[in-house]
Amino acid sequence: MSDAEYRKYECVICGYIYDEALGIPDDGIPPGTRWEDLPDTWECPDCGISKSDFDLMED
Repeated sequence: MSDAEYRKYECVICGYIYDEALGIPDDGIPPGTRWEDLPDTWECPDCGISKSDFDLMED
């Protein structure tokens, strides 16, 4: 999986985009952190919705 392109996921509620390539360093999530490596308890940093309420962004 580490050789695959980084993906982006969008919050269906507020539109926040989690970019695997960028991570969220201010929240302790380093760049390159894959979506599946985020804990299931992770929440949108903008609106607090659960990880399950994000959709994979297609190119």
